[in-house]
Amino acid sequence: MTPPDQPLVSVLLPAWNAAATLPACLASLARQTEARWECVLADDGSDDATLAVARDAARREPRIRVLALPHRGIVATLNDALPHCRAPLIARMDADDLMHRERLAAQITLLEREPELAAAGCHVRLFPRAHLGAGLRAYERWLASVDCARRVREDAFVESPVAHPTLVLRTAVLRTLGGYRAMGWPEDYDLVLRMLESGHEIGVVPRRLVCWREHARRLTHNDDAYRIERFTEAKAHFLVRGFLADTQRYVLWGYGHTGRALRRALAKLGRTPTHVVELHPGRLGQTIHGAPVIPPDALATLPPHKIVASVAGEEARGLIRHFLRGRGREELRDFVCAA
Repeated sequence: MTPPDQPLVSVLLPAWNAAATLPACLASLARQTEARWECVLADDGSDDATLAVARDAARREPRIRVLALPHRGIVATLNDALPHCRAPLIARMDADDLMHRERLAAQITLLEREPELAAAGCHVRLFPRAHLGAGLRAYERWLASVDCARRVREDAFVESPVAHPTLVLRTAVLRTLGGYRAMGWPEDYDLVLRMLESGHEIGVVPRRLVCWREHARRLTHNDDAYRIERFTEAKAHFLVRGFLADTQRYVLWGYGHTGRALRRALAKLGRTPTHVVELHPGRLGQTIHGAPVIPPDALATLPPHKIVASVAGEEARGLIRHFLRGRGREELRDFVCAA
């Protein structure tokens, strides 16, 4: 039981030059139906009015505590703020996003009902809607399809299966993992993959409880760590540590842009395909980097190598899953999808 004077959840809120959006973010926090929260608001050396806005909010709301930190980036800011979180749960939030009033209550309820979960995410609604491109709308729809811990684990190498600002984590788990890391790829995706690698399960409240603001200043658009190549490097790193740890050879299904990029990343780590599975008639019968190109039905004639299915489309992945499961292959044991 949480003592009456201790918060149930610490909202870990880094902010950098967010004076324009921080008031609305904090207003959405104040409206939460779950009132047992504190907010650790860490200013990352902003050179606008962010710190003044934060301190003004803290004067009016005693549950908000402000940390004035030098500008060192998101990873250092999160790690510096982590020791100040007093609650057994930590909810991530970004200073440009908004929370549905039931967000904290719904995710805490899931974690209390399923104590085997180390964290819980939720679905998002991207905004403003007017200028969202087709790619972002597709990503939003895909995130909405990830609705349980099993889907999180199965789709972990497709893309980050939960949006980081939606996570509510058990504080002890985050601290045991050492907080956040700067590895050259996204720190949020790295955390999700480390949690799964460590055997932790991440659940999902299948409701759109966070409004995720899309704008040109997001780290996703401006930080080299968020380039698509860095995501691919992260996937290869964790595939080699997990799914491909006991073998240097695998079968690669798909040799489009995503398949080629993943093959290169895995080759740098000593993993090479024995065969490439393709449907493209122009590739069948060829050899790619020493690997014969074969149709899906030819898999039955091969030794039972592990299969990495690297295709970008959700519909195509669904067909691959159906094909392999229908032939007795078990996902995460015999094959994995990695877009």
